[in-house]
Amino acid sequence: MNFLAIDFGTKNIGLAWAQEGIDVVLPFGIIKNSDKTSDDLQNLIKKEKIDKVIIGLPTGLDGSETVNTARVREFARILEDAIGFKIEFVNEMFSSQMADRSGAEGASRDEKSAMTILRSYLDSFKK
Repeated sequence: MNFLAIDFGTKNIGLAWAQEGIDVVLPFGIIKNSDKTSDDLQNLIKKEKIDKVIIGLPTGLDGSETVNTARVREFARILEDAIGFKIEFVNEMFSSQMADRSGAEGASRDEKSAMTILRSYLDSFKK
């Protein structure tokens, strides 16, 4: 199974990739957020044979939904319609700060945030 994590931003969308059975999460690039972002991601998901998409869901410190939460949910709904399968969410609270402390050299902050989101998702199955 191939996993793709998305760190949604209004300017850039960070991506991370992992394959089931391999305990390594890798940076997978950045996509500029534009009118064709959904098409770009749909093509990438098809080309790379992605089986599961995980998106970081921003919430308030108290866990409440925010304007950004609604923006990410709408983006996920559009992408789900395009790819034809359900997207999963992971709370992305503090993912940017964790990304800043990450040792993933050569990866952008957006990719590192996506890597943090994907690592959190994969670790949830180890418990």
